This record gives sequence, structure tokens and C-alpha cells, in this order.
Amino acid sequence: MSDNVLDGLNFEVDTVGDRAVVAVDGALDAHSAVLFAGVLDAVIDAGCRGLVVDGGGVTSIDEAALGVLARVSQRLSESGGLLTLRSPSEHVRRALEMDRGSELVVDAGVSKDSELQTADVQDDGPRSGDGSREPDMAARGANVRPRSSTATVDAALRLVTALAETTVENADGVSVTLERHGRVMTVAASDDAVKEMDAHQYDTGEGPCLAAKAEGRWFYIESLADETRWPNFVPLALEQGIHSILSSPLMTKERPQGALNIYSSTERAFGTRQQELAALFAEQASEILTTAEPDQTDEEVNKRLASALAARQVIHQAQGVIMERQGLTAEAAVGALHRAARAEGRTVADYATEVVISFGRIDGQP
Repeated sequence: MSDNVLDGLNFEVDTVGDRAVVAVDGALDAHSAVLFAGVLDAVIDAGCRGLVVDGGGVTSIDEAALGVLARVSQRLSESGGLLTLRSPSEHVRRALEMDRGSELVVDAGVSKDSELQTADVQDDGPRSGDGSREPDMAARGANVRPRSSTATVDAALRLVTALAETTVENADGVSVTLERHGRVMTVAASDDAVKEMDAHQYDTGEGPCLAAKAEGRWFYIESLADETRWPNFVPLALEQGIHSILSSPLMTKERPQGALNIYSSTERAFGTRQQELAALFAEQASEILTTAEPDQTDEEVNKRLASALAARQVIHQAQGVIMERQGLTAEAAVGALHRAARAEGRTVADYATEVVISFGRIDGQP
């Protein structure tokens, strides 16, 4: 097994207002660049226009990851935002020197706390008649109350949505449907086309996302052309070029609150591996909903989101261990991991942690 499989990649995301700092630790290569892109896109989708990527912990970086930074920088600049690369490691600096066409803004080093406190002062509170900041608000600085629980939870769900879209092969769009104020609505979506697909289900009162939410079980429509259920919704989906749908329920205290929906323009798009990944992302989204409190702050949601990302990393590591030990393909290893966890009545993340620790002990690591 290559070192990259076990090195993994860690993210720490901190937001205040429309500013965000994403600290990265690990190797940014062609494989992890997909996850990296999903995180940055989700942060922007959550409304952040000032994005700082802290590259001090990056152990290596290749052209794919540099391409992600360039694309995200361009996306932000088109909407009046700015991406700054802060405290790049030696590996990152060398890569930038070789990439002579790079126009990334590089900051020698601003602390994360001061960056976010500055954002808090700049982005919150009223202004006086001449447009200047009112003194009492400026003096409060970092004590300004963070965004509401609903806003931060939705931002976390948008991140899960973006990660699912970039990770699940053949996914052309992902959304999260939730019940709020007595009705169902889309609170996170990868694009407007996906929102429209959800709206078709709400308008007709039928479809896999509503069924998953109502029954608390997943629905996989391999071929909409062959689907006989939901006669009002299916023609609308086919008209928009959708041929496969995978909807997984989002559970809170054993009660379904919504669904994670993955759409594809390909028939029979989602095999065993894709279904297992969808279940994992649905589990992460469910945990965010279950643990959300009415007065939950940005910092608390960020911590829970970081835990979800860490769990995903450990599961990926365990998959690599099983592939090497048992000589299995990636898809077969994911299936074996989930079956073993279910057989012992444990969560996949807990079982994966034991697998990785066991591998470390075999190698003589602590």
C-alpha cells in the first residue's frame, strides 16, 4: 500500500460572516484534490467571499491541487471575492515557483484568529450616516454573536452535499431535503437543476426523496425509464435527462427528517461502492441534524463537521488496509468494511478506527 493511502488529508474549517479559513494538513495529490475541491466549493456555496487557505501543513502538492486553487480563485474573483494562500509550506512554495503562470495571492502569515476577528468587525453591525462603523459595534469585535443555528447547519449540509457530488462516481447532482415548519424543502443543493428536480417531487407529492423521508429507508431507482411508481414525477425527471436516483433517509432519533438525494444522467449509475458512500454521507448529514441545538454556534458546528471529515478519512484508511490484507478491490473493501461493522453492531467509523490501529500495531507504530 502506498504511503498516500494512509497519510490521509485533514481539514479544519472556521467561518465568521462571509470569511472563512480552511487549514489543510497532509498530501494534496490527484486523489485528494477531489475532496479538496469539494471542501472549497462548499465553503463558497455557503456564502463565503473571503477565503484563506492555510497551507502550512501541506506535505506535498501536485498539478491537480494547484489547478483546484486556480479554479477556486477565479470563481471567487468573478463574484468579487478573494482567495489567499497563507503560510505555504516549503512544498507549496516550490510548486508555486515552478508554476510560473500562477496568480494566487500569497500571504506570509496572518493568524487564523486575527483573520476571523477582523472579518467579524468588518462584516457585522450597523453603520452611521456617513457610512463609517458605529464605535460601539467596532469595539465589540470578536464578541459579536455568530450566525444562527439554522444558517450554520445548512452550511454544514452544503459541505456534505458538495463532498458527495465530488466523491460519488456518476453523481451529476446532490441535494438535501428536510422537513421544516411543517413542510419539506431543499436546504442544500449542488445546482439549480437539482433544486428543480426536488421541486418536481414536492409539487407532485411523489418521488424517491419523499418516499425515503416518509418510510425511513433508501430508494435506488436504477432506470427511470423502467420505473412504474410515481407516474407524475418520472416524466418530468426524464425530460430533464435524469435516469438514476439514489435517495437515502436522514434520521434523527430514529425518525426520518429528510433525505440525501443523488441524481445521475446515466442509467444504473450507482454500484455497491457508490451506494455505500451515499449511506456514509447520509449518516454524516443525520449526525449534523441530530446534534444541532437551537443556540448552536458556528464554532460548534465547525467542530462537528471536522469530526465528520475525520471519520471519512479513517474509513478511507481502513479501506486501504482491507484492500492490502485481503487482496480486494476498492469496491469490495468498502462492502467488507460495512458488513463487518454491521455484524458487530458498531458504527462504520468505530470499526474502521480499530482496523487502522491494528494495522499500525502490525507495523510497530504506536
